[in-house]
Amino acid sequence: MTATRPERVPLVGRYVRLDPLTRDDLPLLWEAIGRPEVFASGYGGGSAARPADAEAYAAWAWNHWPHERGNTYVVRVASGPHTGEVVGATSLADFDEHRESAHIGWTAYSPRVWGTQVNPEAKLLLLETAFSHGYGRVKIQTGSTNARSRAAIEKLGAVFEGVVRREQPLADGSWRDTAVFSVIIDEWPTVRAGLEARLASWGDRPVLYRSMPEG
Repeated sequence: MTATRPERVPLVGRYVRLDPLTRDDLPLLWEAIGRPEVFASGYGGGSAARPADAEAYAAWAWNHWPHERGNTYVVRVASGPHTGEVVGATSLADFDEHRESAHIGWTAYSPRVWGTQVNPEAKLLLLETAFSHGYGRVKIQTGSTNARSRAAIEKLGAVFEGVVRREQPLADGSWRDTAVFSVIIDEWPTVRAGLEARLASWGDRPVLYRSMPEG
Protein backbone atom coordinates (compact mmCIF):
# COMPACT_ATOMS: atom_id res chain seq x y z
CA MET A 1 0.00 0.00 0.00
CA THR A 2 1.37 3.41 -0.95
CA ALA A 3 1.51 5.82 1.96
CA THR A 4 -0.46 9.04 1.63
CA ARG A 5 -0.56 12.05 3.91
CA PRO A 6 -3.79 12.11 5.95
CA GLU A 7 -6.15 15.03 5.49
CA ARG A 8 -6.52 17.51 8.34
CA VAL A 9 -9.88 16.32 9.64
CA PRO A 10 -11.21 15.62 13.15
CA LEU A 11 -10.42 12.22 14.68
CA VAL A 12 -13.26 11.25 17.00
CA GLY A 13 -13.18 8.60 19.69
CA ARG A 14 -15.34 7.61 22.62
CA TYR A 15 -13.49 9.65 25.24
CA VAL A 16 -11.58 12.27 23.25
CA ARG A 17 -11.69 14.01 19.91
CA LEU A 18 -8.73 15.43 18.05
CA ASP A 19 -9.54 18.56 16.06
CA PRO A 20 -7.14 20.31 13.67
CA LEU A 21 -5.43 23.06 15.66
CA THR A 22 -6.37 26.70 15.03
CA ARG A 23 -5.00 29.91 16.54
CA ASP A 24 -8.29 30.29 18.41
CA ASP A 25 -7.31 27.24 20.49
CA LEU A 26 -4.16 28.83 21.93
CA PRO A 27 -5.70 30.58 24.97
CA LEU A 28 -7.37 27.33 26.01
CA LEU A 29 -4.16 25.40 25.47
CA TRP A 30 -2.31 27.83 27.73
CA GLU A 31 -4.81 27.07 30.47
CA ALA A 32 -4.45 23.33 29.92
CA ILE A 33 -0.74 22.80 29.33
CA GLY A 34 1.01 26.08 30.12
CA ARG A 35 1.82 24.76 33.57
CA PRO A 36 5.26 24.45 35.19
CA GLU A 37 4.98 20.67 35.63
CA VAL A 38 4.23 20.21 31.92
CA PHE A 39 7.31 22.15 30.82
CA ALA A 40 9.39 20.53 33.58
CA SER A 41 8.69 17.17 31.96
CA GLY A 42 10.43 18.40 28.80
CA TYR A 43 7.62 19.92 26.76
CA GLY A 44 8.71 22.69 24.42
CA GLY A 45 12.36 22.56 25.48
CA GLY A 46 12.03 22.28 29.23
CA SER A 47 11.28 24.61 32.12
CA ALA A 48 13.38 27.46 30.75
CA ALA A 49 11.18 27.56 27.63
CA ARG A 50 7.93 28.18 29.53
CA PRO A 51 6.40 31.50 28.41
CA ALA A 52 5.54 34.06 31.05
CA ASP A 53 1.85 34.36 30.25
CA ALA A 54 -0.90 33.52 27.79
CA GLU A 55 0.12 36.23 25.32
CA ALA A 56 3.73 35.04 25.26
CA TYR A 57 2.56 31.45 24.91
CA ALA A 58 0.40 32.31 21.90
CA ALA A 59 3.38 34.00 20.24
CA TRP A 60 5.66 31.03 20.94
CA ALA A 61 3.39 28.02 20.59
CA TRP A 62 2.16 28.35 17.02
CA ASN A 63 5.71 27.98 15.69
CA HIS A 64 6.39 25.06 18.04
CA TRP A 65 4.21 22.67 16.04
CA PRO A 66 5.20 21.09 12.70
CA HIS A 67 2.44 22.58 10.55
CA GLU A 68 4.29 22.16 7.26
CA ARG A 69 5.51 18.65 8.12
CA GLY A 70 2.33 17.22 9.56
CA ASN A 71 -1.08 17.52 11.17
CA THR A 72 -1.40 19.08 14.60
CA TYR A 73 -4.49 18.52 16.72
CA VAL A 74 -6.01 20.05 19.81
CA VAL A 75 -7.27 17.31 22.15
CA ARG A 76 -10.75 17.76 23.61
CA VAL A 77 -12.82 15.63 25.97
CA ALA A 78 -15.57 13.98 23.94
CA SER A 79 -18.07 12.95 26.61
CA GLY A 80 -19.04 13.34 30.24
CA PRO A 81 -19.00 16.42 32.48
CA HIS A 82 -15.99 17.96 30.71
CA THR A 83 -17.25 17.51 27.14
CA GLY A 84 -15.60 19.96 24.74
CA GLU A 85 -12.88 21.10 27.13
CA VAL A 86 -9.34 21.37 25.77
CA VAL A 87 -6.88 19.09 27.58
CA GLY A 88 -3.86 18.98 25.29
CA ALA A 89 -2.31 18.95 21.86
CA THR A 90 -0.46 16.41 19.71
CA SER A 91 0.85 15.97 16.17
CA LEU A 92 1.14 13.27 13.52
CA ALA A 93 3.98 14.49 11.36
CA ASP A 94 7.30 13.94 9.56
CA PHE A 95 5.46 12.03 6.84
CA ASP A 96 7.83 10.13 4.56
CA GLU A 97 5.71 8.40 1.94
CA HIS A 98 8.68 6.65 0.30
CA ARG A 99 9.87 5.09 3.57
CA GLU A 100 6.28 4.74 4.83
CA SER A 101 7.20 6.36 8.14
CA ALA A 102 5.58 8.96 10.37
CA HIS A 103 6.09 10.41 13.83
CA ILE A 104 3.67 11.01 16.72
CA GLY A 105 4.99 13.77 18.93
CA TRP A 106 4.82 17.38 20.13
CA THR A 107 2.39 15.99 22.70
CA ALA A 108 1.38 17.57 26.00
CA TYR A 109 -1.65 17.06 28.21
CA SER A 110 -3.03 18.86 31.20
CA PRO A 111 -1.88 17.15 34.40
CA ARG A 112 -5.59 16.81 35.19
CA VAL A 113 -5.83 14.01 32.63
CA TRP A 114 -2.52 12.22 33.18
CA GLY A 115 -3.28 8.55 33.75
CA THR A 116 -6.78 8.71 32.25
CA GLN A 117 -8.26 7.50 28.97
CA VAL A 118 -6.95 10.55 27.12
CA ASN A 119 -3.50 9.40 26.04
CA PRO A 120 -4.32 5.80 25.08
CA GLU A 121 -7.32 6.84 22.98
CA ALA A 122 -5.45 9.72 21.35
CA LYS A 123 -2.65 7.33 20.42
CA LEU A 124 -5.17 4.79 19.13
CA LEU A 125 -6.72 7.41 16.86
CA LEU A 126 -3.35 8.64 15.59
CA LEU A 127 -1.89 5.18 15.01
CA GLU A 128 -5.06 4.05 13.24
CA THR A 129 -4.84 7.10 10.99
CA ALA A 130 -1.20 6.44 10.13
CA PHE A 131 -1.53 2.74 9.41
CA SER A 132 -4.79 3.13 7.48
CA HIS A 133 -2.99 5.60 5.21
CA GLY A 134 -0.29 3.12 4.31
CA TYR A 135 2.48 3.96 6.78
CA GLY A 136 4.48 1.02 8.03
CA ARG A 137 6.40 2.57 10.93
CA VAL A 138 5.37 5.21 13.46
CA LYS A 139 8.01 6.71 15.73
CA ILE A 140 7.24 7.96 19.24
CA GLN A 141 10.02 9.51 21.30
CA THR A 142 10.72 11.36 24.53
CA GLY A 143 13.59 12.59 26.66
CA SER A 144 15.67 9.68 27.93
CA THR A 145 15.27 10.84 31.55
CA ASN A 146 11.49 11.35 31.35
CA ALA A 147 10.47 8.22 33.22
CA ARG A 148 6.73 9.02 33.22
CA SER A 149 6.62 9.54 29.46
CA ARG A 150 8.77 6.49 28.73
CA ALA A 151 6.51 4.31 30.86
CA ALA A 152 3.43 5.64 29.06
CA ILE A 153 4.94 4.90 25.64
CA GLU A 154 5.98 1.40 26.67
CA LYS A 155 2.48 0.77 28.02
CA LEU A 156 1.09 1.57 24.58
CA GLY A 157 3.00 -1.43 23.25
CA ALA A 158 5.67 0.52 21.35
CA VAL A 159 9.10 -1.10 21.02
CA PHE A 160 12.15 0.65 22.48
CA GLU A 161 14.78 1.15 19.78
CA GLY A 162 17.50 2.95 21.71
CA VAL A 163 18.76 6.35 22.81
CA VAL A 164 19.98 9.01 20.42
CA ARG A 165 22.56 11.03 22.34
CA ARG A 166 22.68 14.86 22.33
CA GLU A 167 19.76 14.89 19.94
CA GLN A 168 17.82 18.05 20.86
CA PRO A 169 18.87 21.41 22.30
CA LEU A 170 16.96 22.59 25.36
CA ALA A 171 16.07 26.14 26.31
CA ASP A 172 18.58 26.24 29.18
CA GLY A 173 21.49 25.52 26.82
CA SER A 174 21.80 21.83 27.65
CA TRP A 175 21.07 18.95 25.29
CA ARG A 176 18.50 16.18 25.45
CA ASP A 177 19.25 12.52 24.89
CA THR A 178 16.19 11.07 23.18
CA ALA A 179 14.65 7.65 23.82
CA VAL A 180 13.17 6.36 20.56
CA PHE A 181 10.27 3.90 20.31
CA SER A 182 8.21 2.70 17.36
CA VAL A 183 5.23 0.66 16.30
CA ILE A 184 5.41 -1.09 12.93
CA ILE A 185 2.59 -2.40 10.82
CA ASP A 186 3.30 -6.03 11.76
CA GLU A 187 2.76 -5.16 15.42
CA TRP A 188 -0.27 -2.96 14.89
CA PRO A 189 -2.99 -5.62 15.37
CA THR A 190 -1.57 -6.56 18.77
CA VAL A 191 -0.98 -2.95 19.80
CA ARG A 192 -4.47 -1.96 18.70
CA ALA A 193 -6.04 -4.85 20.63
CA GLY A 194 -4.11 -3.83 23.73
CA LEU A 195 -5.21 -0.22 23.50
CA GLU A 196 -8.81 -1.22 22.88
CA ALA A 197 -8.72 -3.53 25.91
CA ARG A 198 -7.34 -0.73 28.10
CA LEU A 199 -10.07 1.62 26.98
CA ALA A 200 -12.75 -1.04 27.45
CA SER A 201 -11.69 -1.36 31.08
CA TRP A 202 -13.02 2.16 31.69
CA GLY A 203 -16.43 1.13 30.36
CA ASP A 204 -18.94 3.97 30.45
CA ARG A 205 -16.89 6.10 32.84
CA PRO A 206 -16.10 9.46 31.26
CA VAL A 207 -12.81 11.32 31.55
CA LEU A 208 -12.66 12.69 35.08
CA TYR A 209 -10.06 15.24 36.09
CA ARG A 210 -7.41 14.63 38.71
CA SER A 211 -6.94 17.36 41.29
CA MET A 212 -3.84 19.51 40.94
CA PRO A 213 -2.37 22.51 42.76
CA GLU A 214 -3.06 26.04 41.63
CA GLY A 215 -0.42 27.79 39.58
